[in-house]
Amino acid sequence: MDTNVFINNPSLTIPFSYTFTSSSNSSTTTSTTTDSSSGQWMDGRIWSKLPPQLLDRIIAFLPPPAFFRSRSVCKRFYGLLFSNSFLETYLQLLPLRHNCFLFFKHKTLKSYFYKREETNIDSNKVEGFLFDPNEIRWYRLSFAYIPLGFYPSSSSGGLVSWVSEEAGLKTILLCNPLLGTVSQLPPISRPRLFPSIGLSVTPTSIDVTVAGDDLISPYAVKNLSSESFHVDAGGFFSLWAMTSSLPRLCSLESGKMVYVQGKFYCMNYSPFSVLSYEVNGNRWIKIQAPMRRFLRSPSLLESKGRLILVAAVEKSKLNVPKSLRLWSLQQDNATWVEIERMPQPLYAQFAVEEGGKGFECVGNQEFVMIVLRRTSLQLLFDMRRKSWLWVPPCTYSGGSGGSGGDGEVLQGFAYDPVLTTPVVSLLDQLTLPFPGVC
Repeated sequence: MDTNVFINNPSLTIPFSYTFTSSSNSSTTTSTTTDSSSGQWMDGRIWSKLPPQLLDRIIAFLPPPAFFRSRSVCKRFYGLLFSNSFLETYLQLLPLRHNCFLFFKHKTLKSYFYKREETNIDSNKVEGFLFDPNEIRWYRLSFAYIPLGFYPSSSSGGLVSWVSEEAGLKTILLCNPLLGTVSQLPPISRPRLFPSIGLSVTPTSIDVTVAGDDLISPYAVKNLSSESFHVDAGGFFSLWAMTSSLPRLCSLESGKMVYVQGKFYCMNYSPFSVLSYEVNGNRWIKIQAPMRRFLRSPSLLESKGRLILVAAVEKSKLNVPKSLRLWSLQQDNATWVEIERMPQPLYAQFAVEEGGKGFECVGNQEFVMIVLRRTSLQLLFDMRRKSWLWVPPCTYSGGSGGSGGDGEVLQGFAYDPVLTTPVVSLLDQLTLPFPGVC
């Protein structure tokens, strides 16, 4: 991220929806304050003399909502977002990221339309719903700066990718939801309809893979090919090089990919299997899914460097109880090991609420979020604590949580809020500003 872009915009909006109060009878001469969480007195004469570098390091640990609230304290705190020294300190602490989930409304599997009505644009702005699994709290983020005709496709490294809806040579945008910045990638090289998109962003590189839904005529598509984009701080870039052909008879219906240790993974349907694309080796392979004939609503997710498959199992004819299970793919890239199973009493309740309508899963580190389609219910699983929790519905989504008008459901991504993403500056030399975005 080029911080100079924001210096000329001191009225940068805060994306989080929150309120905070200030005392009307506070005095600048007060030397002590009360820590509301512990009830202990804090000596202001000591805390006010902390070295700026130490204070910056403390602030860099704050979750994003708390950081944006702190900007109202004083001019110095407000300017931290534009301070190179603070952002350098912040980037050093990125491994201690704040794992969240970001959800958007969508209608059907291959119809990710977020169009705003021309007659009332203000009431139909594109919004995202951020869920913090540590605080069990929802936040609302505005994406009004995203042009019409784009839908969200993936997330990585604090960035969210948006893909043009029009069939043909797709345009991909990368945005930082916290700052409202947008960067554009060059158009892909082959016309497609609704391809699967994989995104991997590190502090020094960007990798994107686009696969399937090749337009072989104006009225027909086939899953034939894939192409990849790469740029890194070392000066190497590859602009949409065609990769190896997709495996025969594959069906990529989910539109999603998961990146795990140098490979992109996506679900293959009819029958279920997993497709893996090795970025460095430039090859696709097909991996057999566990209990593939008895799976329902399978999803792939990444958890601490592991690929996890989550699915319901319906094998009642063989006297095996119905359940929801999690498998981990082993190092040989072929063997699956079951690592968790939903407790049977909870699954009985889950099955009643889900009612055969299906569900979607998204994971981030030790957390797994299960969203029931056409309901307002979400279930959170903490793999570290081995705990299951029904999540309060998202009040910002019109009170419908996981459902809305015309069968809308929440489509989720693993999202780690990041205040600065300097790697996007590598794109400036590749593309020009696009119409509709300042």
